[in-house]
Amino acid sequence: MSQNLPSQLDQLKGFTTVVADTGDFESMRVYQPQDATTNPSLILQAATKPAYGYILDQVIADRKGSGLTGSAQIEDVIDHLLVGFGMEILKIVPGRVSTETDARLSFDTAGSIAKGRQLIALYAAKGIPRERILIKIASTWEGIRAAEVLQKEGIHCNLTLLFSLTQAVACAEAGVQLVSPFVGRIYDWYKAAMKRDYTGAEDPGVESVTKIFNYYKKFGYHTEVMGASFRNTSQIVELAGCDFLTISPDILAQLAESTVPLTKKLDASAAKEASIERIVLDEKAFRYQFNDDAMATEKTAEGIRKFSADIVKLEHFIAAKLS
Repeated sequence: MSQNLPSQLDQLKGFTTVVADTGDFESMRVYQPQDATTNPSLILQAATKPAYGYILDQVIADRKGSGLTGSAQIEDVIDHLLVGFGMEILKIVPGRVSTETDARLSFDTAGSIAKGRQLIALYAAKGIPRERILIKIASTWEGIRAAEVLQKEGIHCNLTLLFSLTQAVACAEAGVQLVSPFVGRIYDWYKAAMKRDYTGAEDPGVESVTKIFNYYKKFGYHTEVMGASFRNTSQIVELAGCDFLTISPDILAQLAESTVPLTKKLDASAAKEASIERIVLDEKAFRYQFNDDAMATEKTAEGIRKFSADIVKLEHFIAAKLS
């Protein structure tokens, strides 16, 4: 890599806030993102690695005297483990960390609200202000309603597993802090369904985030857009200018190694002048439009199943540790 030319990663940081999509602290130190995101799958991977076992060991030692038993004890340990990872991440990143609620609460508004409050309370007990935490909740109708309540309480939310403009509009109307459209998983679905590859601006995942970004900027929503789940650097290049992009360590490495010039593709000022029709949603319209989008319906359901399965694996891992 030439000493004189900035890397694509450095160029990207000039247009977009870069977020690390990982539970790996060393990657965060190397690539110096502003924020970091985790999910049940990343926490499971990290917690089962010897390098990060000390976090779980410390949580178990601290919580042995909680008086809880069985599933309640395991849930308590997981909550403290999520916050334990968050605390370590906040020592490295200057901005925010996203901490995910249990995916099995995706259709439980009251349960999601309670879990969001619990996680924020645990961070508060460790002296972490709310501004540095985003509570991640799935972009179901119930999840969006939970986020609406939490936002009004000053608990900022990151709505994840988002695959459609319908979901994004509902999130913005609910006053959500940030949404995470899943670029790579949208791309995966269309590649499999249409039996062809996509590159550049025609990538369906790129098109989806571009539409959401332009819609928000056109109508003056304050909800932040964070593209997530990338498969290649081309998707990131096409979304330079997005509010945030959360990127895995392997793709961060590729961006850091490249000096190919990168230009701003998404522009809030241009979006304000675009011809975009406003979407009006109530619950019936949301559910119909979401159901009418086969990709969004299938990928949201699949994501909830996978995150739920990894929570169960984490529970089994912790149960073995406790015994």
